[in-house]
Amino acid sequence: MLGIDDILSIRTPDQLREAAMELFAFQSQACAPYREYISLAGIDPRRVDAPEKIPFLPIELFKSHTVYCGERAPEIVFTSSNTGGTAPSRHPMASLEVYEKIFRRAFELFYGPASGVKIYGLLPNYLQRQGSSLVYMVDRLIAAGGGGFYLDDYPGLIADLEREHGPKILLGVSYALWDLAERYAPKLTDTVVMETGGMKGRREELPKEEFHALLCRGFGVERIHSEYGMAELTSQAYSDGEGVFRCPPWMQVSLRDLNDPFDVVLPGTRTVSCTGGINVTDLANLTSCAFIQTQDVGRLWPDGRFSVLGRADHSEIRGCNLLIQ
Repeated sequence: MLGIDDILSIRTPDQLREAAMELFAFQSQACAPYREYISLAGIDPRRVDAPEKIPFLPIELFKSHTVYCGERAPEIVFTSSNTGGTAPSRHPMASLEVYEKIFRRAFELFYGPASGVKIYGLLPNYLQRQGSSLVYMVDRLIAAGGGGFYLDDYPGLIADLEREHGPKILLGVSYALWDLAERYAPKLTDTVVMETGGMKGRREELPKEEFHALLCRGFGVERIHSEYGMAELTSQAYSDGEGVFRCPPWMQVSLRDLNDPFDVVLPGTRTVSCTGGINVTDLANLTSCAFIQTQDVGRLWPDGRFSVLGRADHSEIRGCNLLIQ
């Protein structure tokens, strides 16, 4: 059975492929909702002999089923926001120590030691509910390097950003960053502006390029960084501009045909970029399911970079009778 040290030692695509096959062999039997989904889809796990044949579990099942295969009770159950009025997703996490190792290693691959970066969290809708994995992550990164959370104290946030010197990250949910830029337009120095989480129904949805240009003008920065994560995942991907994300070595995005969830395109199998539904292989999901069929639509480049274009219409998600039980 793979462990956290095995996941963090992955460096190459070949190592990821080998580990994915090993983890699939385990989770296709040990994770009950995944096992049932595979059975209902008419797939024999013994015939899955290559990573491109691994089926991905529809993310909606985290709302209706307990997607967990840990040997002991989870330390915490992270939940998603439910701005659409639906039930939140639930992701049992076997070990907070393992979760922290994963998100810290992913962060440091892109931004250097967490102890050297102050993080200022503008995450009002996440702070106002229980069970947010994002809040837990940011809280622990703040503990490592400094910074703080800000609910609606925009003047205090601006004063702290201007007073502190050295590397800083202003990490905010998209609508709150828009509010801050529109109302105060603070010109920031030595600061990475990172957006995550979308508008949550609070502001109109803008094309990503237009939204990032708006934030660049408001904050006086050249580019906007982004974080791609969700309650159902353990790992995060990061973008240093233009909405193009890179994954840590143990995480991979592939694309599926929206009309056939089992027609999958892996990175490196085409010479040009393509679009489709986003599937995420997150091998850090050791005790849930590492193979997630998200509701996002995206573009994938041959080198594994990806961007998010929007959401798939629910009617386009097929292949799982469990969804109507």
